[in-house]
Amino acid sequence: MQPLSVLASGMVTSVGLNAPSTCAAIRCAIDNFSETRFMDKGGEWIIGSQVPLEQPWRGLTKLVKMASPAIRECLAQTGGVRAEAIPLLLCVAEPARPGRLQGLDDALFHGIEAELGVHFHRRSGILAHGRVAGALALAEARRLIYEERLPFCLIAGADSFLVAATLASYEEKDRLLTSNNSNGFIPGEAGAAVLIGPPQHAQNPELLCLGLGAGEEKATIDSDEPLRADGLVQAFRAAFAEAGRTIDDLDFRLTDSNGEQYWFKEAALAMTRTIRVIKHGFDIWHPADCIGETGAAIGPCVLGVALAATRKQYAVGPGVLCHFGADNGQRMALVLTGKA
Repeated sequence: MQPLSVLASGMVTSVGLNAPSTCAAIRCAIDNFSETRFMDKGGEWIIGSQVPLEQPWRGLTKLVKMASPAIRECLAQTGGVRAEAIPLLLCVAEPARPGRLQGLDDALFHGIEAELGVHFHRRSGILAHGRVAGALALAEARRLIYEERLPFCLIAGADSFLVAATLASYEEKDRLLTSNNSNGFIPGEAGAAVLIGPPQHAQNPELLCLGLGAGEEKATIDSDEPLRADGLVQAFRAAFAEAGRTIDDLDFRLTDSNGEQYWFKEAALAMTRTIRVIKHGFDIWHPADCIGETGAAIGPCVLGVALAATRKQYAVGPGVLCHFGADNGQRMALVLTGKA
Protein backbone atom coordinates (compact mmCIF):
# COMPACT_ATOMS: atom_id res chain seq x y z
CA MET A 1 0.00 0.00 0.00
CA GLN A 2 1.36 3.40 -1.04
CA PRO A 3 -0.85 6.08 0.53
CA LEU A 4 -1.16 9.57 -0.87
CA SER A 5 -2.08 12.72 1.01
CA VAL A 6 -4.43 15.40 -0.32
CA LEU A 7 -2.60 18.51 0.84
CA ALA A 8 -4.55 21.43 -0.63
CA SER A 9 -7.42 22.19 -2.95
CA GLY A 10 -8.58 24.98 -5.20
CA MET A 11 -11.94 25.48 -6.91
CA VAL A 12 -13.72 27.87 -9.24
CA THR A 13 -17.39 26.88 -9.48
CA SER A 14 -20.80 28.43 -9.87
CA VAL A 15 -21.15 28.68 -6.07
CA GLY A 16 -17.67 29.96 -5.19
CA LEU A 17 -14.50 31.28 -6.76
CA ASN A 18 -12.21 29.46 -4.33
CA ALA A 19 -12.21 26.20 -2.38
CA PRO A 20 -13.45 27.51 1.02
CA SER A 21 -16.47 29.31 -0.44
CA THR A 22 -17.35 26.42 -2.76
CA CYS A 23 -17.10 23.81 0.00
CA ALA A 24 -19.15 25.99 2.38
CA ALA A 25 -21.88 26.34 -0.24
CA ILE A 26 -21.90 22.60 -0.94
CA ARG A 27 -22.04 21.86 2.78
CA CYS A 28 -25.10 24.13 3.06
CA ALA A 29 -26.67 22.69 -0.13
CA ILE A 30 -26.61 26.07 -1.87
CA ASP A 31 -26.74 26.13 -5.66
CA ASN A 32 -26.57 28.85 -8.27
CA PHE A 33 -28.78 27.33 -10.95
CA SER A 34 -30.15 29.89 -13.37
CA GLU A 35 -31.46 30.28 -16.89
CA THR A 36 -28.79 30.11 -19.60
CA ARG A 37 -28.76 31.67 -23.05
CA PHE A 38 -29.66 28.26 -24.53
CA MET A 39 -33.24 27.13 -25.26
CA ASP A 40 -34.61 23.59 -25.17
CA LYS A 41 -36.98 21.99 -27.69
CA GLY A 42 -39.97 23.00 -25.58
CA GLY A 43 -39.10 26.65 -26.02
CA GLU A 44 -37.92 27.10 -22.43
CA TRP A 45 -34.53 28.39 -21.30
CA ILE A 46 -32.20 25.59 -20.22
CA ILE A 47 -31.24 25.79 -16.55
CA GLY A 48 -27.50 25.65 -15.99
CA SER A 49 -24.82 26.20 -13.38
CA GLN A 50 -22.66 29.02 -14.74
CA VAL A 51 -19.40 30.31 -13.25
CA PRO A 52 -19.70 34.10 -12.75
CA LEU A 53 -16.39 35.55 -13.92
CA GLU A 54 -15.60 39.24 -14.33
CA GLN A 55 -15.87 39.01 -18.12
CA PRO A 56 -18.13 36.84 -20.35
CA TRP A 57 -15.30 34.59 -21.56
CA ARG A 58 -16.20 31.51 -23.59
CA GLY A 59 -14.52 28.38 -24.91
CA LEU A 60 -10.89 27.64 -24.14
CA THR A 61 -10.35 31.06 -22.60
CA LYS A 62 -12.98 30.40 -19.96
CA LEU A 63 -11.50 26.99 -19.16
CA VAL A 64 -8.13 28.67 -18.62
CA LYS A 65 -9.71 31.37 -16.44
CA MET A 66 -11.42 28.71 -14.29
CA ALA A 67 -8.50 26.31 -13.95
CA SER A 68 -5.70 28.82 -13.31
CA PRO A 69 -7.00 30.32 -10.01
CA ALA A 70 -7.73 26.82 -8.69
CA ILE A 71 -4.16 25.74 -9.47
CA ARG A 72 -2.80 28.96 -7.97
CA GLU A 73 -4.62 28.14 -4.69
CA CYS A 74 -2.73 24.85 -4.53
CA LEU A 75 0.64 26.30 -5.52
CA ALA A 76 0.40 28.64 -2.54
CA GLN A 77 0.65 25.55 -0.27
CA THR A 78 3.78 23.96 -1.73
CA GLY A 79 6.15 25.43 0.85
CA GLY A 80 8.36 27.15 -1.68
CA VAL A 81 8.74 24.21 -4.08
CA ARG A 82 8.82 25.71 -7.57
CA ALA A 83 6.21 24.80 -10.17
CA GLU A 84 8.97 23.43 -12.43
CA ALA A 85 9.42 20.57 -9.95
CA ILE A 86 5.71 19.69 -9.88
CA PRO A 87 3.93 17.77 -12.67
CA LEU A 88 0.49 19.03 -13.65
CA LEU A 89 -1.91 16.22 -14.53
CA LEU A 90 -4.67 18.01 -16.40
CA CYS A 91 -8.09 16.36 -16.65
CA VAL A 92 -10.22 17.27 -19.66
CA ALA A 93 -13.25 16.03 -21.56
CA GLU A 94 -13.07 12.68 -23.30
CA PRO A 95 -12.53 12.68 -27.11
CA ALA A 96 -16.05 11.35 -27.70
CA ARG A 97 -17.72 14.24 -25.85
CA PRO A 98 -20.20 16.03 -28.12
CA GLY A 99 -19.16 19.64 -28.70
CA ARG A 100 -15.61 19.07 -27.44
CA LEU A 101 -13.51 22.15 -28.09
CA GLN A 102 -10.91 21.92 -30.85
CA GLY A 103 -7.30 21.86 -29.74
CA LEU A 104 -8.34 21.23 -26.14
CA ASP A 105 -5.49 18.92 -25.17
CA ASP A 106 -2.61 21.20 -26.17
CA ALA A 107 -4.07 24.70 -26.03
CA LEU A 108 -5.54 24.39 -22.53
CA PHE A 109 -2.30 23.23 -20.94
CA HIS A 110 -0.22 25.95 -22.57
CA GLY A 111 -2.89 28.54 -21.83
CA ILE A 112 -2.77 27.68 -18.13
CA GLU A 113 1.02 27.93 -18.04
CA ALA A 114 0.84 31.31 -19.77
CA GLU A 115 -1.87 32.56 -17.41
CA LEU A 116 0.12 31.52 -14.34
CA GLY A 117 3.49 32.54 -15.77
CA VAL A 118 5.10 29.19 -14.93
CA HIS A 119 6.30 25.97 -16.57
CA PHE A 120 5.38 22.68 -14.94
CA HIS A 121 7.53 19.55 -14.67
CA ARG A 122 8.25 17.62 -17.86
CA ARG A 123 6.25 14.66 -16.49
CA SER A 124 3.06 16.71 -16.80
CA GLY A 125 0.33 15.28 -18.97
CA ILE A 126 -3.25 15.37 -20.21
CA LEU A 127 -5.88 12.84 -19.13
CA ALA A 128 -8.80 13.06 -21.55
CA HIS A 129 -11.14 10.73 -19.67
CA GLY A 130 -13.95 13.00 -18.46
CA ARG A 131 -15.45 12.14 -15.09
CA VAL A 132 -13.00 9.33 -14.26
CA ALA A 133 -9.93 11.39 -15.20
CA GLY A 134 -9.31 12.63 -11.65
CA ALA A 135 -9.09 9.10 -10.25
CA LEU A 136 -6.84 7.98 -13.10
CA ALA A 137 -4.65 11.02 -12.44
CA LEU A 138 -4.36 9.96 -8.80
CA ALA A 139 -2.97 6.61 -9.90
CA GLU A 140 -0.41 8.39 -12.11
CA ALA A 141 0.47 10.78 -9.28
CA ARG A 142 1.19 7.83 -7.01
CA ARG A 143 3.58 6.39 -9.57
CA LEU A 144 5.40 9.70 -10.01
CA ILE A 145 5.70 10.32 -6.27
CA TYR A 146 6.81 6.83 -5.26
CA GLU A 147 8.80 5.71 -8.31
CA GLU A 148 10.30 8.99 -9.50
CA ARG A 149 10.54 10.59 -6.04
CA LEU A 150 8.81 13.83 -7.03
CA PRO A 151 7.73 15.96 -4.04
CA PHE A 152 4.20 16.77 -5.22
CA CYS A 153 1.78 16.36 -8.07
CA LEU A 154 -0.99 18.72 -9.11
CA ILE A 155 -4.24 17.22 -10.37
CA ALA A 156 -6.45 19.78 -12.08
CA GLY A 157 -9.62 19.59 -14.14
CA ALA A 158 -11.48 22.12 -16.25
CA ASP A 159 -14.68 21.43 -18.14
CA SER A 160 -17.91 23.00 -19.33
CA PHE A 161 -21.16 21.52 -20.58
CA LEU A 162 -22.51 24.97 -21.44
CA VAL A 163 -21.69 24.56 -25.12
CA ALA A 164 -24.45 24.61 -27.76
CA ALA A 165 -23.39 21.39 -29.51
CA THR A 166 -22.97 19.59 -26.17
CA LEU A 167 -26.39 20.63 -24.89
CA ALA A 168 -28.10 19.74 -28.18
CA SER A 169 -26.58 16.25 -28.21
CA TYR A 170 -27.47 15.42 -24.61
CA GLU A 171 -30.99 16.81 -25.06
CA GLU A 172 -31.41 14.60 -28.13
CA LYS A 173 -30.47 11.59 -25.96
CA ASP A 174 -32.95 12.66 -23.23
CA ARG A 175 -30.13 13.10 -20.74
CA LEU A 176 -30.47 16.83 -20.12
CA LEU A 177 -32.83 18.27 -17.51
CA THR A 178 -35.32 20.30 -19.55
CA SER A 179 -38.97 21.30 -19.54
CA ASN A 180 -39.70 18.01 -21.34
CA ASN A 181 -37.42 15.69 -19.37
CA SER A 182 -37.15 15.30 -15.59
CA ASN A 183 -34.58 12.47 -15.69
CA GLY A 184 -31.53 14.47 -16.66
CA PHE A 185 -28.62 16.52 -15.40
CA ILE A 186 -28.13 20.25 -14.99
CA PRO A 187 -25.16 21.31 -17.16
CA GLY A 188 -22.38 23.07 -15.30
CA GLU A 189 -18.78 24.18 -15.57
CA ALA A 190 -15.87 24.39 -13.18
CA GLY A 191 -12.15 24.44 -12.65
CA ALA A 192 -10.69 22.51 -9.71
CA ALA A 193 -7.30 21.32 -8.50
CA VAL A 194 -5.75 19.34 -5.67
CA LEU A 195 -2.14 19.13 -4.49
CA ILE A 196 -1.04 15.54 -3.89
CA GLY A 197 2.00 14.36 -1.96
CA PRO A 198 3.22 11.56 0.31
CA PRO A 199 1.79 11.38 3.85
CA GLN A 200 2.97 14.37 5.89
CA HIS A 201 2.33 13.03 9.41
CA ALA A 202 1.35 16.57 10.36
CA GLN A 203 -0.51 17.74 13.43
CA ASN A 204 -3.49 18.91 11.38
CA PRO A 205 -6.10 16.39 10.21
CA GLU A 206 -4.81 14.67 7.07
CA LEU A 207 -6.79 13.13 4.20
CA LEU A 208 -5.14 10.00 2.81
CA CYS A 209 -5.97 7.93 -0.25
CA LEU A 210 -5.30 4.31 0.66
CA GLY A 211 -6.63 2.44 -2.34
CA LEU A 212 -7.71 2.79 -5.96
CA GLY A 213 -9.77 0.38 -8.03
CA ALA A 214 -10.91 0.22 -11.64
CA GLY A 215 -13.71 -1.62 -13.38
CA GLU A 216 -15.49 -1.85 -16.71
CA GLU A 217 -19.28 -1.72 -17.05
CA LYS A 218 -20.85 -3.32 -20.12
CA ALA A 219 -24.36 -2.03 -19.40
CA THR A 220 -23.49 1.62 -20.03
CA ILE A 221 -25.99 4.47 -19.82
CA ASP A 222 -26.55 4.25 -23.59
CA SER A 223 -26.83 0.44 -23.58
CA ASP A 224 -29.95 -1.72 -23.56
CA GLU A 225 -28.28 -4.43 -21.50
CA PRO A 226 -29.59 -5.09 -17.97
CA LEU A 227 -27.63 -3.17 -15.35
CA ARG A 228 -25.99 -5.24 -12.61
CA ALA A 229 -23.27 -2.73 -11.65
CA ASP A 230 -20.54 -5.28 -12.41
CA GLY A 231 -18.00 -2.58 -13.23
CA LEU A 232 -18.56 -0.58 -10.06
CA VAL A 233 -18.48 -3.71 -7.90
CA GLN A 234 -15.18 -4.66 -9.53
CA ALA A 235 -13.79 -1.21 -8.79
CA PHE A 236 -14.99 -1.36 -5.17
CA ARG A 237 -13.39 -4.72 -4.53
CA ALA A 238 -10.08 -3.67 -6.07
CA ALA A 239 -9.98 -0.47 -4.00
CA PHE A 240 -10.85 -2.34 -0.79
CA ALA A 241 -8.17 -4.96 -1.43
CA GLU A 242 -5.51 -2.35 -2.10
CA ALA A 243 -6.47 -0.30 0.96
CA GLY A 244 -6.76 -3.30 3.28
CA ARG A 245 -10.25 -2.12 4.23
CA THR A 246 -13.80 -3.40 3.94
CA ILE A 247 -17.08 -1.58 3.55
CA ASP A 248 -17.45 -1.87 7.36
CA ASP A 249 -14.53 0.55 7.79
CA LEU A 250 -16.15 3.31 5.72
CA ASP A 251 -18.63 5.92 6.86
CA PHE A 252 -20.02 7.70 3.79
CA ARG A 253 -19.74 8.06 0.02
CA LEU A 254 -18.72 10.95 -2.23
CA THR A 255 -19.63 10.51 -5.89
CA ASP A 256 -19.96 12.15 -9.27
CA SER A 257 -23.68 11.29 -9.53
CA ASN A 258 -25.29 14.13 -11.47
CA GLY A 259 -29.05 13.65 -11.06
CA GLU A 260 -29.64 11.01 -13.72
CA GLN A 261 -31.42 7.95 -12.33
CA TYR A 262 -28.96 5.55 -13.96
CA TRP A 263 -26.05 6.56 -11.69
CA PHE A 264 -28.07 6.29 -8.47
CA LYS A 265 -29.44 2.90 -9.53
CA GLU A 266 -25.92 1.69 -10.28
CA ALA A 267 -24.64 2.90 -6.91
CA ALA A 268 -27.54 1.20 -5.10
CA LEU A 269 -26.97 -2.09 -6.93
CA ALA A 270 -23.25 -1.97 -6.18
CA MET A 271 -23.98 -1.45 -2.49
CA THR A 272 -26.40 -4.38 -2.29
CA ARG A 273 -23.75 -6.61 -3.83
CA THR A 274 -20.97 -5.34 -1.55
CA ILE A 275 -22.44 -4.81 1.93
CA ARG A 276 -22.56 -7.97 4.04
CA VAL A 277 -23.34 -6.41 7.42
CA ILE A 278 -26.02 -4.07 8.66
CA LYS A 279 -25.04 -0.43 8.24
CA HIS A 280 -27.45 1.97 9.90
CA GLY A 281 -26.28 4.87 7.79
CA PHE A 282 -24.13 5.25 4.70
CA ASP A 283 -24.75 8.74 3.36
CA ILE A 284 -24.04 9.60 -0.25
CA TRP A 285 -22.77 13.09 -1.04
CA HIS A 286 -22.91 14.36 -4.63
CA PRO A 287 -21.57 17.89 -5.21
CA ALA A 288 -23.28 18.01 -8.62
CA ASP A 289 -26.47 18.82 -6.67
CA CYS A 290 -24.94 22.27 -6.15
CA ILE A 291 -22.52 22.82 -9.04
CA GLY A 292 -24.17 20.83 -11.84
CA GLU A 293 -22.51 18.33 -14.15
CA THR A 294 -18.89 19.45 -14.39
CA GLY A 295 -17.36 16.50 -16.23
CA ALA A 296 -13.58 16.29 -15.90
CA ALA A 297 -13.53 18.78 -13.01
CA ILE A 298 -15.57 16.56 -10.69
CA GLY A 299 -12.63 14.38 -9.53
CA PRO A 300 -10.61 17.24 -7.99
CA CYS A 301 -13.89 18.76 -6.71
CA VAL A 302 -14.77 15.55 -4.84
CA LEU A 303 -11.30 15.35 -3.30
CA GLY A 304 -11.52 19.00 -2.29
CA VAL A 305 -14.87 18.46 -0.59
CA ALA A 306 -13.49 15.44 1.26
CA LEU A 307 -10.47 17.48 2.38
CA ALA A 308 -12.64 20.31 3.71
CA ALA A 309 -14.92 17.86 5.54
CA THR A 310 -11.87 16.21 7.13
CA ARG A 311 -10.12 19.39 8.20
CA LYS A 312 -13.26 21.11 9.50
CA GLN A 313 -14.44 17.83 11.07
CA TYR A 314 -17.96 17.79 9.71
CA ALA A 315 -17.54 14.47 7.88
CA VAL A 316 -19.81 11.64 9.03
CA GLY A 317 -16.67 9.68 9.89
CA PRO A 318 -13.09 9.22 8.73
CA GLY A 319 -13.68 6.52 6.09
CA VAL A 320 -14.82 7.68 2.64
CA LEU A 321 -15.68 5.70 -0.48
CA CYS A 322 -15.49 7.78 -3.67
CA HIS A 323 -16.65 6.45 -7.01
CA PHE A 324 -16.79 7.79 -10.55
CA GLY A 325 -18.27 6.57 -13.81
CA ALA A 326 -17.78 7.47 -17.46
CA ASP A 327 -20.32 7.10 -20.23
CA ASN A 328 -18.09 4.57 -21.99
CA GLY A 329 -18.20 2.15 -19.05
CA GLN A 330 -15.01 3.05 -17.15
CA ARG A 331 -15.50 2.91 -13.38
CA MET A 332 -13.12 4.09 -10.66
CA ALA A 333 -13.27 3.84 -6.88
CA LEU A 334 -11.13 5.40 -4.13
CA VAL A 335 -10.85 4.58 -0.45
CA LEU A 336 -9.99 7.67 1.61
CA THR A 337 -9.44 8.10 5.31
CA GLY A 338 -9.19 11.21 7.43
CA LYS A 339 -6.48 10.96 10.10
CA ALA A 340 -6.68 13.35 13.06
